[in-house]
Amino acid sequence: MNAQPPTALHPSLKPPQQVAFHRTELMLILGLYGRMVAAGEWRDYGISSLKEVAVFSVFRRTAENPLYRIEKRPKLRNKQGLYAVIGMDGRVLKRGHDLKTVLRVLERKLIRAVD
Repeated sequence: MNAQPPTALHPSLKPPQQVAFHRTELMLILGLYGRMVAAGEWRDYGISSLKEVAVFSVFRRTAENPLYRIEKRPKLRNKQGLYAVIGMDGRVLKRGHDLKTVLRVLERKLIRAVD
């Protein structure tokens, strides 16, 4: 009697890979998020790690559509840029290869005139 290890039912099928934000990317995003919360602009966020895209969604209130989505799409790395900031209406506000540069479009909203 030979004991053989169990074989997978579908050896050619691999578990789907997920795109996620790296720790350094999250530090940049959460730093901006903290400043916007302190300014009273944002209140909640959500993170989604999907097969082709990682999304950081920003909300003013919990039960509404996101104000902004910060997306990471590795397939666009060599084309338009890995990162994008998308507005509530679906418009791409900024796209690029450097996350810090892309997030500047949201930091401008923090700058206000002081009375």
